[in-house]
Amino acid sequence: MPGRDRLTGQKALSGNKRSHALNATKRTFDLNLQKVTISQGNGAKKTLTVTAKTARTLKKYGLVA
Repeated sequence: MPGRDRLTGQKALSGNKRSHALNATKRTFDLNLQKVTISQGNGAKKTLTVTAKTARTLKKYGLVA
């Protein structure tokens, strides 16, 4: 799933897939992006695409609508 975390700006990483024989093949480590509705200070709601980790942090601080 391509894209970025709209709150933190985090994007997918690239690296190598390693077989049992340690052959290196390029791959991407994609983000676990989720759509989350947050409540802003003036009572308005906004939908953002964020990573699952960011969504948990928003929920912890009570910003998820």
